[in-house]
Amino acid sequence: MNSYSLRIEERVIKDMRRYPPKIYKQVMRRVVELQFNPRPHDSEKKGEGYTVDTGEYRIFYIINRQEQSVEVLLVGKRNDAAIYKQARRLGLM
Repeated sequence: MNSYSLRIEERVIKDMRRYPPKIYKQVMRRVVELQFNPRPHDSEKKGEGYTVDTGEYRIFYIINRQEQSVEVLLVGKRNDAAIYKQARRLGLM
């Protein structure tokens, strides 16, 4: 099985530091899984990227097949309108 390199935007890491430990672990586990399976069965193609959910949170990311990399660009609560506004600005919606 080929694994992809994993890149996480600095702002994502900064934002996630505010999450409760249980949520942080849940989201990070899902992020790390993308390294080994960048298109899990529940992922959705959105604009230039993909989304996948974990609990109440949505992860926005892009896959670069040539570089064999996954880049996590946004993570946020699914019911937070601001996360979708950011995603649209980044061309992820």
